[in-house]
Amino acid sequence: MATDHTRSAILTAAERLYADRGFADVTLRDIVAAAGVNLAAVNYHFGSKDELIAELFVTRSLATNRERLNELKAAEEAGGGRADIGVVLRALVGPTLRGCLGPDKQRSDAARFMIRASIESVPPIRKIKNREVDHLRKFAAAMKRALPDRDEVDLYWGLHFALAMAHQTIRDTERLTKLSDGKCDLNDVDAITDRVVAVAALALTTATGRAAKTARITRAVG
Repeated sequence: MATDHTRSAILTAAERLYADRGFADVTLRDIVAAAGVNLAAVNYHFGSKDELIAELFVTRSLATNRERLNELKAAEEAGGGRADIGVVLRALVGPTLRGCLGPDKQRSDAARFMIRASIESVPPIRKIKNREVDHLRKFAAAMKRALPDRDEVDLYWGLHFALAMAHQTIRDTERLTKLSDGKCDLNDVDAITDRVVAVAALALTTATGRAAKTARITRAVG
């Protein structure tokens, strides 16, 4: 129990400090001081600062990915094995947006840590993002079932752009609020999700692929 308590205290302190100050400005000594433990405890439980960051990120990411896949599974079961493309995209971006936006979530250490992880590119997190793509493959497959006639490359781009819109919204809330003079409500997470899904679905259900191909041919000929 003492060991579990120490590990939990380190993770809690690290998440709060990283959320407040960023990854570069927080040292292991800062973390042990905030957690009330010694440096040996961090080395024993995590081995290094990078491993500690990785564990925090993986823990939060697993929870988000589990929520995504549960929503996707429920949607496809309700649709007899396939779901509308808008519903698939909602399962993809909804958990991420709900986890980081809204008046309650934005103040939590967990949400602020994940926002920080989205803004700052640090090696342990970048490595995990580049490696852990299996759950995204499941979404790509669901998108193919939703739009069987759509080119596979277009579907990958559509998935990529949907995620990019969600993450950019999370990263740049202050700028959007200032730009719109407060007209864009960053607390209405359902409305934000609707907008991201609508734009991504529109791109996937129009002739984007054919238009791009035509443009390339035109440039080559011209």
